[in-house]
Amino acid sequence: MMRHGDLARGTIGELVRTAALRYGQREAVVEGRIRVPYAELGERVERAAAACIASGVRKGDRVAVWAPNTLDWIVCALGAVTAGAVLVPLNTRFKGTEAAYVLRRSRARLLFVTGTFLGTSYVASLRRCDVELPDLEQVVVLAESAPQEYRTWKDFLAGGDGVDARQVRERAATVTADDPSDLVFTSGTTGRPKGAVITHAQTLRCYDLWSELAGLREGDRYLIVNPFFHTFGYKAGVVACLTRGATMVPQPVFNVETVLANIAAERISVLPGPPTLHRSLLDHPARGRHDLSTLRLVVTGAAVVPLDLVERLRDELRVPTVLTAYGLSEASGIVTMCRRGDAPATVAATSGRAIPGTEVRVLAPQGEPGEVLVRGHNVMRGYFEDPAATARAITPDGWLRTGDVGVLDEQGNLRITDRIKDMFIVGGFNAYPAEIEQLLGPHPDVADVAVIGVPDERLGEVGKAYVVRRPGSTLTADDLIAWSRREMANFKVPRHVEFVAALPRNASGKVLKTKLRSRHAG
Repeated sequence: MMRHGDLARGTIGELVRTAALRYGQREAVVEGRIRVPYAELGERVERAAAACIASGVRKGDRVAVWAPNTLDWIVCALGAVTAGAVLVPLNTRFKGTEAAYVLRRSRARLLFVTGTFLGTSYVASLRRCDVELPDLEQVVVLAESAPQEYRTWKDFLAGGDGVDARQVRERAATVTADDPSDLVFTSGTTGRPKGAVITHAQTLRCYDLWSELAGLREGDRYLIVNPFFHTFGYKAGVVACLTRGATMVPQPVFNVETVLANIAAERISVLPGPPTLHRSLLDHPARGRHDLSTLRLVVTGAAVVPLDLVERLRDELRVPTVLTAYGLSEASGIVTMCRRGDAPATVAATSGRAIPGTEVRVLAPQGEPGEVLVRGHNVMRGYFEDPAATARAITPDGWLRTGDVGVLDEQGNLRITDRIKDMFIVGGFNAYPAEIEQLLGPHPDVADVAVIGVPDERLGEVGKAYVVRRPGSTLTADDLIAWSRREMANFKVPRHVEFVAALPRNASGKVLKTKLRSRHAG
């Protein structure tokens, strides 16, 4: 049986088997009335791995999952990785064209996709887009029905009945700790998503550390509102729970009333999430009607965390441990983290210190802002099949350029102050202006466009588009926003549009976004 000390040299498949043996009948996943113990979760994952093998998935093949937080997501993703596949999580906010780009770029051979979610048919969205996917051989719909050329989840699982447990174990044994476990696609300054290659060893070591620093323990009940397609949901959620025997309660959509009800009904003790989640929880008028006394651990980050939010969580909800952290996909999702016992001011004003075994430095004198660099076991192996982008991101001596600007204090605590990449965060989702600009550019009435992030009381930040209309166009802000909602994920949609005669540019033609920010602030 794998011990905690073995995690850095193990695989996710081994972690699932170890958790099934170690935690047995303890609840692993709760989904409504469905209660799945760890032993049964192990069996379900093994069956999914058998079905992957039967369907022709080979070690190293990319397998994508485009679905919300559910038991089926956990089972199909862990099953694919156990069979040696490399997991490619797709953002549930994506439209068909956005999802197709990642599928094509990763050369995914198999896709697990939800049925209808939030009134949207993901299958129809994918079929409507005109992007060719020559490598995609199979699509499995996580529902009871599927179009003729696709398979249902039930049919897919049945296909693995001829693959016995011995064959699954033999395949799993070919996977090593240094093999890739997933490709997490993230946009950069070019606006084109790139897949960060993370290994089994990196995933397990980082989230064993995360669990240790956070104080996650056996018997904890963890409400996973953070999306599984994001490292915060999958690794700080599913993987972390597997390392400690905590119970996962996945929530597919963030809805504060549902969060309150789940905390009370399921006796939730752990609730990570962006500051907007915790703020809406504290401010909800029905909060007092729910028993939230079981909450003992909150981990947040992804944006500026007001001191009063930390103090209210501690004082009003009596949450003993409130921590902040900082990470990015290229560093396995974790770079720095506060420690239990840190003062509220440290938790609110900084993202904590480098996790064990890693280094963080800022390209500026102490106390001054500069680009944040990180080096250590958490740094990705590189961008998938993109050596040029990898060379730009990682220095010859192993330092990852994060693209974020920060300040280090005397204790080594990091405070993120700005983003070189111009990224802004919408309710916990990273939004990249360059990518949004590329999506807005094809609009027939748009001659030129630049996007910045601007403050928003509810979401933290939202996009604002400065647009130059084509001659003769009568395009309105409402028209462009409505068009954007059809063409891109909701968090990318600009909430504000301002029409200008021309964008301010420097001598080399680069848009001067500082002037746009000043214009908005003025």
